[in-house]
Amino acid sequence: MFTSIYSSSVTAQEFFSMAAAAVLCGTLYAWIMARRVRSTKRFFIVVSMIPFVVGAVITFVNGNIGTGVAIGGAFSLIRFRSAPGSVDEIAAILIAMGAGIAFGMGYLAYGVIILLALALLYYLFASLGLFDSKPMREEQLLKITVPESLEYADMFDEIFSRYLKSAERLGVKTTGMGSMFRLSYLIRMKDSKAEKAFIDELRTRNGNLEISLLPYSEQQAQL
Repeated sequence: MFTSIYSSSVTAQEFFSMAAAAVLCGTLYAWIMARRVRSTKRFFIVVSMIPFVVGAVITFVNGNIGTGVAIGGAFSLIRFRSAPGSVDEIAAILIAMGAGIAFGMGYLAYGVIILLALALLYYLFASLGLFDSKPMREEQLLKITVPESLEYADMFDEIFSRYLKSAERLGVKTTGMGSMFRLSYLIRMKDSKAEKAFIDELRTRNGNLEISLLPYSEQQAQL
């Protein structure tokens, strides 16, 4: 059961057995992960296909160094034009690739164990909420748009002192063809129920221009 199904030369029956196991387990794995990761339909499709794709590549290489080098060179030409993924998405893809290598070498049982055991383990840890950091959950990203004529250095300090536990300015960015500034702050609210009142007071200071308050992440802070 835990030995490779491949002989010295891979037969069609062996290849299609690998393909069936990789596709079925990959789809089940993607479904489990999609229930815990904030994912899209494309994420589900890609993750479910990765074990088979990687397995097929490993099968075709099958110890041939020249073919392996050629495939590596082909993959190096690919440029991915997508937004950086979250930690959860990257982990899901790496697990799927690891299982794909096992499938590609003919170790179907190991591939199934890698996919399903790690998916269930991830699901369990995510459900238990282990190692959650309360201060990190409280952090929010505040972006305030102000006209270029406004002296914004300490314009909002008085409002911040009443509503926030802490406020750290992350940066300033010009917007609207240079006619406005966008200020970014990392904040922690004293009372989450006072969020609307907080935003309303900010609007009276920035001329009712755009204000956004979002869960903090480094990727959003760079936008």
